[in-house]
Amino acid sequence: MALSIPEATNLNSTSDDGGGNGRQQPDTQSFASVKVQELPHLTDYLPHLQTLTNPLEHNPFYRPSEGFYLSPSDIILRQIVYDLAGNFPLQSPHLAYHRAGPRREIFFDPSHVSAAIVTCGGLCPGMNTVIRELVVALWELYGVREISGVKAGYRGFYSGEPVRLEPELVHSWHKMGGTALETSRGGFDLDRIVSAIQDRGFNQVYIIGGDGTMRGAVKIFNEIRCRKMNVAVTGIPKTVDNDVDIIDRSFGFQTAVEMAQQAISAAHVEAESAVNGIGLVKLMGRSTGHIALHATLSSRDVDCCLIPENDFYLEGKGGLFEFLDNRLKKNGHAVLVVAEGAGQDMIPRTDAQKEERDESGNPVFLDVGGWLKSELKKWWARDHPNELFTVKLIDPTYMIRAVPANATDNLYCTLLAHSAIHGVMAGYTGFVSGPINGSYAYIPVDEVAKSRNEVTTKDHKWAWVRSITNQPDFSRS
Repeated sequence: MALSIPEATNLNSTSDDGGGNGRQQPDTQSFASVKVQELPHLTDYLPHLQTLTNPLEHNPFYRPSEGFYLSPSDIILRQIVYDLAGNFPLQSPHLAYHRAGPRREIFFDPSHVSAAIVTCGGLCPGMNTVIRELVVALWELYGVREISGVKAGYRGFYSGEPVRLEPELVHSWHKMGGTALETSRGGFDLDRIVSAIQDRGFNQVYIIGGDGTMRGAVKIFNEIRCRKMNVAVTGIPKTVDNDVDIIDRSFGFQTAVEMAQQAISAAHVEAESAVNGIGLVKLMGRSTGHIALHATLSSRDVDCCLIPENDFYLEGKGGLFEFLDNRLKKNGHAVLVVAEGAGQDMIPRTDAQKEERDESGNPVFLDVGGWLKSELKKWWARDHPNELFTVKLIDPTYMIRAVPANATDNLYCTLLAHSAIHGVMAGYTGFVSGPINGSYAYIPVDEVAKSRNEVTTKDHKWAWVRSITNQPDFSRS
């Protein structure tokens, strides 16, 4: 829900921010039921920055009218569901975020902007779309002509030469999967990265990446602020798993669910075509099971969905083997979906495997798909030694994350890019852009970096999954 607080509340009153530029500051004290999350601004530590009229005012693509430019009084409530029967308000104060969009005054002269774009971490549908739309919007909307692509993730700031980006070069990038700028994990050296930003003269930095990347963006923003550099930093959260909190969803997620359905359909065909056939599909989801959950809900062919947020067990009353045994007796086949992070505490590990971590510092997960396939075969051979049994394991992980974004995600990536640019040009820094309850907002990057969007197994959506699959709750009580 996007709100423009009435002027009578004084939320959009003008106060001197120390720079003499009259930047409007929200007075949340006079609207006590709403707490607007503080959004960092360059004038917080560079109070004498001069403002300019937004060039969109004279851009032939736009006809600015009343309400076109946003002010600090335009906010979006995080919580929009209330119980009016007697528990109102459910939460006080009501958290709100500044609404994303163009501001009447900007703090960067487009002719002096040097923007850097970097992609970090794993692949995700839509990465190339975000890059393309950042380049095109900076160029066409604001007239920026110095745009650089930093190759190979964070290490690219100090280990290689950036590539010059122009609309003609990126014209068809949204049709390609992956990232044309290349990506990597690790390589985060704060001093070298910030020094490279300074030495290369970048004054706008657009960072596309997941939770680890956003934690790095927080450190970069803080170091830039400590050095009092006139550099705006914004993050564009990327995670195919949809585990970024606060925002409605992350880009690429809908494409991933769509592709996951194809894998489930193939597993269903394999299972139906065999005697006592099981189609086992391993999907992405290290710490959250959103892809597995949504693919299950939209497929209707899944008999059991296993996610990291819901523990399960194999043997005994109410266990997975008992459930699959009954399902095979009834239907002759079954389809099982498992997120990659599910059941990790059940898989035997050596001491070395327990300590192993990837380049980003995350624990290395063992292959739950291969382990579960092996356990299923052992169970069947033990309990039904004279009956046919087939398990077909399908792991579409790299296929899903490497495909181009679908139409919905492409549009979403465009709006994300435009929102980020409008915020940076307005002098905001240390933030990410994303939809909250359907409207785009600016969220402090440290808030995004320290939170995680997990599946709530006590809500209606998980109950819906269980009603479709009729799977057990795996409770031993």
